[in-house]
Amino acid sequence: MANRHHASTRGPSCVGIGQRRARGFTLLELMIVVIVIAILAILAVSSYQFANVKTRRNAAKGCLTQAAQYMERYYTTKMSYDDGTEPPQGPNDICDPEVQKFYTLGLVSDATTYTLDAVPTAAQKDPLCGTLSVDQTGAKGATGTGGPSACW
Repeated sequence: MANRHHASTRGPSCVGIGQRRARGFTLLELMIVVIVIAILAILAVSSYQFANVKTRRNAAKGCLTQAAQYMERYYTTKMSYDDGTEPPQGPNDICDPEVQKFYTLGLVSDATTYTLDAVPTAAQKDPLCGTLSVDQTGAKGATGTGGPSACW
């Protein structure tokens, strides 16, 4: 019987000149994949950091609102925000200690006015809002580039 070879049964030694066998991915293809993964990772990390800043800012706003409500209750019982005999509790006494890891909370008060503020610490870089504040009239402030309308 004659030994017949068909074109479809040629082995690897029969590859013609100018033809190339597929052996996997080239270095260029792998580098493109690595670059795409790196870009996606950078976007994911920055989005995560932005979400953390926003969450902490919301916690600080809640803390200031809670402290402002306390100050109003204090005023209704003492007819003064600070009567000099028994100073009101500050926001550090009222708010969740977790907020204090990222904001320094403060209270300035006299008999007829008060101002509560939350100053971001080094762990809370927030150029959009900066220091958040609220006073006895309910006026809300933010020292960052976004201003009160973007931050409250």
